[in-house]
Amino acid sequence: MQTIRNTLVVMDVTQPESLILNRARLIASATQSHLHLLVCDKSNDHSSLLAQTQQALCAEGLSASAEQAWRGSEHQTIIAVQQAQGSGLVIKQHLRDTRLSKNLILSEDWKLLRLCPAPVLIVKTAVPWQGGNILAPIDAGNSDLNHRVLHAGIVGHGHDIARMTGGTLHLMSAHPCAELLASDPLYQAKDQIEALYREQCKALQAEYEIADDCLHIEEGPADSLIPAVAKRLGAALTVIGSVARSGLSGALIGNTAESVLDSLDCDVLVLKPDDVINHLEELAAPPSPDLDQAIHSWPYSHAARARAPGDK
Repeated sequence: MQTIRNTLVVMDVTQPESLILNRARLIASATQSHLHLLVCDKSNDHSSLLAQTQQALCAEGLSASAEQAWRGSEHQTIIAVQQAQGSGLVIKQHLRDTRLSKNLILSEDWKLLRLCPAPVLIVKTAVPWQGGNILAPIDAGNSDLNHRVLHAGIVGHGHDIARMTGGTLHLMSAHPCAELLASDPLYQAKDQIEALYREQCKALQAEYEIADDCLHIEEGPADSLIPAVAKRLGAALTVIGSVARSGLSGALIGNTAESVLDSLDCDVLVLKPDDVINHLEELAAPPSPDLDQAIHSWPYSHAARARAPGDK
């Protein structure tokens, strides 16, 4: 997080701007990041709003620029500007999808999360980050290289944000029901499974100074436990990510990340592993193809190479 030098702030003129700008101010103040404001609209002129907002941010001592653009769709516009600006973070306010709309067609938010090479911060609430709890869920049961790298990114970003806000970082992992792990009764004791998961978290605890009472190892599916733990902690932010799963949609954002986003009642920072980011940057590089078409024609071998052992 501390290495971010340019942040893309996607402004939605239909929503109050204070929510997303407060998050942008906080991040820019802590990281000295430049803020690039973007309105995605091909029809109406929003130059006055952009100019006023830019001037207000500059008057506060922040570095800011602004533009209005359109590249065929909202998510394609955001990705094109992110690439042109070299933005290391995209901030966007989230519009909750209905179950029906998600079953019928991908929303622009989902497409952005799947296709954007940069981390995306989805702003959902006005809960202040200062002094708040930051939740970093990982899959401690998977210790292959892809998972270890992603775990370090998730916990590292959470640690940076907790440090810059005076908050508390909480690490969590869900483990499956012990009886499902093996037929051998030796491996069917819940306490033994929990102890194994805690052991896997020790290195991250030591590196990021996470106290034992801030480590949460619980039995059950991650997609229900993550929102439950976040709610119990009153988390201000949850940092999530995933390595590739079966199918291209899973490879690009992660099954767990998609299923929990709407369930979380807090801001969400979504990260991707480096191999997926590299492929997305190739797809987004000029001359830019249609990203939706490109991703559906992306050879499955890419996803297979990134998929961790045991993923389904």
